[in-house]
Amino acid sequence: MASGRDAASDDMKTHGFLLGKFMPPHAGHLYCAEVGKARCDVMTVLVCSHDAEPIDGYLRAKWMRECLSRPGYRVLHMHRDIPQAPEDHHNFWPIWRAAIAEFHPEPIDWVFGSEGYVHRLAQEVDARPFPVDPERQVVPVSATVIREDLTRNWSHVPIPVRSHYQRRLVLVGAESTGKTVLSEALAARLKCVPIPEYGRDYDAVFRHGQDWVAADFEAIMEGHKALADTMAARGGPIIIEDTDALQTLVWAEALLGKVYKPLVDRARSAIEGKTYLLLDHATPWKDDGTRHFSDPARRAWFTGRLRSWLDELGAEWKCIEGEDWAERTAAANVHLDTFS
Repeated sequence: MASGRDAASDDMKTHGFLLGKFMPPHAGHLYCAEVGKARCDVMTVLVCSHDAEPIDGYLRAKWMRECLSRPGYRVLHMHRDIPQAPEDHHNFWPIWRAAIAEFHPEPIDWVFGSEGYVHRLAQEVDARPFPVDPERQVVPVSATVIREDLTRNWSHVPIPVRSHYQRRLVLVGAESTGKTVLSEALAARLKCVPIPEYGRDYDAVFRHGQDWVAADFEAIMEGHKALADTMAARGGPIIIEDTDALQTLVWAEALLGKVYKPLVDRARSAIEGKTYLLLDHATPWKDDGTRHFSDPARRAWFTGRLRSWLDELGAEWKCIEGEDWAERTAAANVHLDTFS
């Protein structure tokens, strides 16, 4: 039944409504919400979740709030174990009508959605149905399709959602172990650009290899994270990273002679979603004008400290060993294949 209010009236706002699980949110959901906002003054999205779902409902609500953070959108979250289909309970529609009224007490003018139930839902809340792309021609995707084949449908995954699914392969190691060359080779396979090591640029601008203090390494960690997160938001489901905060932690220990807890905390927070490839120091050292440690014992110490910190912080890691570059590259490619 259509709303009894005049939706075109100038003295009241029109309210649009979109209901869904958003598991995960995708471009089709956002398109539907944007159509709703174009039609209505206020567009409310109700994220519905319950315990027996593969993606946390509170996280889904957070994603939708980030995706729809512009004025005119309102994202609400209902986490409740109530019937999920009409055949589950004889009072299915009265239960849902009461739940929606609890979260959206204002009269609803339009109910938006791409699913067939939009018509019945609109009837239940005394609103008008507005089907949006029911044939999936504008945005050919669904949450089920994304869960089944994330890589093929990556372009439909919104930026706030991507970091949850992305995996990073991070290369760490002592100087002259091939981190940069190997990261570029792996990234080339993925047709992307690796996240570069920010510390080298910082050194070239501010330190020139001298007078290091703890604040420098905090700045490097912060700068690398800003660079890495910005690049990752534009990247695919697999990201290649040339060093990160963990490598910086060992550099701080090497150059300052002690461990600073704030740096450990930053390194700990940086390991989530990453797999590390530790490149051992079997390769010959080459002086590029900026490197510090040619002594084999010092290089071995660096490798050992990386290994210790990887274990202590609970990181997932593999070791790339041997002097032969072709064998090292082949071993790294094997690890990359496990991501794909």
